[in-house]
Amino acid sequence: MDHILYEAEGGVAVITLNRPEAANAQTMALLDDLDAAWTRAAGDEEVRVIVLRANGRHFSAGHDLKDRWPDPDEITLEWIYNTEARRYLEYSLKWRNIPKPTIAAVQGKCIAAGLMLCWPCDLIVAAENAEFSDPVVYMGIGGVEYHGHTWELGPRKAKEILFTGRPLTAREAEQVGMVNRVVPLDRLDESARELAERIARMPPFGLRQAKRAVNQTLDVQGFYAALQSVFDIHQTGHGNALSVGGYPILTRLEDMKQRVKQG
Repeated sequence: MDHILYEAEGGVAVITLNRPEAANAQTMALLDDLDAAWTRAAGDEEVRVIVLRANGRHFSAGHDLKDRWPDPDEITLEWIYNTEARRYLEYSLKWRNIPKPTIAAVQGKCIAAGLMLCWPCDLIVAAENAEFSDPVVYMGIGGVEYHGHTWELGPRKAKEILFTGRPLTAREAEQVGMVNRVVPLDRLDESARELAERIARMPPFGLRQAKRAVNQTLDVQGFYAALQSVFDIHQTGHGNALSVGGYPILTRLEDMKQRVKQG
């Protein structure tokens, strides 16, 4: 089965996460294929808007913890840093800066690395059952590699979600401005498509300039520099885990993800 599906019609490209049996948990190969799909959509002159969606009950349960690590005695901080810099931070920043409007359609659970798929998108349409969380503090790490938390939620709500590990509901996310629209689950794809088609009717160059203006403003305010700095803070969590003998908490997190897959 292809874990990333791609189709383009009427000026709208739709990229679909297609690993529903694993709650769209992200393997290295899936992320590489996802990046290829983003690159394809960005380079297609007929595509004006890009929609990212997911098959199954959940948008994404985050990293597939059974996929991302080599044997325990082979793990080094250098390996972790290089791997995460490329596939997590750099991919997410690349998708964020694609010069076309992008929309994420999110349903069910969006856990940890799932945020690094929807946060780079310009707009987020969420189903009423959507929940957003980053529980990696359980691992002794202060948040996922792409630290959009403070920018997306504001400082106090970001701290609450990180400190407690609790999920943010779709309505809460809408209230703080992280989500643009909350719709019934059975209208999620339709609503995202309608929004994409409306945007696709606007002049492409104007859309590109509007996106650049907003993103550049955020970068002037410190967004890009902050993400680079916090990525290094994230790596101190890995260094601490390695110094005390590994990641026993991974088992607990994997158990949690298994419960998500089972509903």
